[in-house]
Amino acid sequence: MVVLYIDPGTGSMLFSILIGIIGVVVFFLRSAIVKIKFILSGGKKAKIDKNKLPIVIFSDHKRYWNVFKPICDELEKRGQKAYFYTASPDDPALEAGKDYKNVVCEFIGEGNKAFSRLNILNAYILLSTTPGLQVYQWKRSKTVNKYVHILHAPGNISLYRMFGTDYYDALLLSGDHQVEQTRQLETLRKLPAKEIKLVGLTYLDEMKKRLENHTVSKSGNGKPVVLLAPSWGPSGILTKYGAPFIDELINTGYHVIVRPHPQSFSSEKDLLDKLMAQYPDNENFEWNRDNDNFDVLARTDIMISDFSGVIFDFLLVFDKPVMYANAGFSKDPYDAWWLNETPWTFEILPKVGKEITDDYKGNLKGMIDECINDPAYESARREVRSTAWKNIGNATSSVCDYLIDNLKSLSSDDAKEG
Repeated sequence: MVVLYIDPGTGSMLFSILIGIIGVVVFFLRSAIVKIKFILSGGKKAKIDKNKLPIVIFSDHKRYWNVFKPICDELEKRGQKAYFYTASPDDPALEAGKDYKNVVCEFIGEGNKAFSRLNILNAYILLSTTPGLQVYQWKRSKTVNKYVHILHAPGNISLYRMFGTDYYDALLLSGDHQVEQTRQLETLRKLPAKEIKLVGLTYLDEMKKRLENHTVSKSGNGKPVVLLAPSWGPSGILTKYGAPFIDELINTGYHVIVRPHPQSFSSEKDLLDKLMAQYPDNENFEWNRDNDNFDVLARTDIMISDFSGVIFDFLLVFDKPVMYANAGFSKDPYDAWWLNETPWTFEILPKVGKEITDDYKGNLKGMIDECINDPAYESARREVRSTAWKNIGNATSSVCDYLIDNLKSLSSDDAKEG
């Protein structure tokens, strides 16, 4: 018996080729139908497809429901037909969708199965926070008029993996620094200028509203609560410092919460499995995997992170101190590699928080105490808030106005051509 083995990289490439072929065939058949209708109508141009979807929102993971829920709620309120497609079978959107009349929420499969559906999508507008369009398995469909990317963090757009937003038509951003980074990348790569609109951040607006009506439930038995919230990958705190850093946190005697980046549970599974077995939950230590991070952020006194976007959620909304570890960050896999400058995130962090260096051992408790009690960082947080979080409180209405206005324009153009 001969057993053939295809490595994951080759399998992914073959899948991409197959999906590309399927996309070409589907587009060819649609074009052929249009031509037949054109002939049968005596030369009058027929519409491309009467079943073209108006607005489609795609989420590759349930953790982005906090970005999209306000948008879906507002589209529902306005009576605008839309479709929310998710790659998570347990996405909270699927339950919320039961109460919608105008927004249809659907699980379209995980991984490549989801992308195979999107690659032959027929819609006027697709909105997503997923980078990598046209770079990996997800290809632009020839029957989608406009691809729109919306950010899920107020930090660097250049900290996406390379070519993260190159093939989108429009970007919905939150700060001037993101506009500048985008224009620099377009110039360097000789790309056409994308449409950009500063709309703000829907989930931060909602978080701010929740905080105004929230009573914090402390969990540290009177002790300061320290949240370790790293990013994932070789530059993340857990990868670089690992167990010794957790030991040092525990030795402070404070209540410690570790909330790994959701991607770590798949990309760094062996590391997390080992650490979670080594450090089980107890009275002063816990692991957090809540899909909604609001409660854990609300009960935290100080956050320790690296370059994760959650650090900005914490300092912008909750206005509390942060500490960060550069951890030997490498720009190599990111769009920032193209820019001959320090990423905005690493320019801002020294102003708003205290850096953790390799000599942290034996000093971490004192560093935490100093950062918690030092008022010097408060004015810097206000400054960052004014530049990185534009249009505070109005993001959802701005996004929905943009989508509906574009839908009217695109469908009007189709009607004229028909």
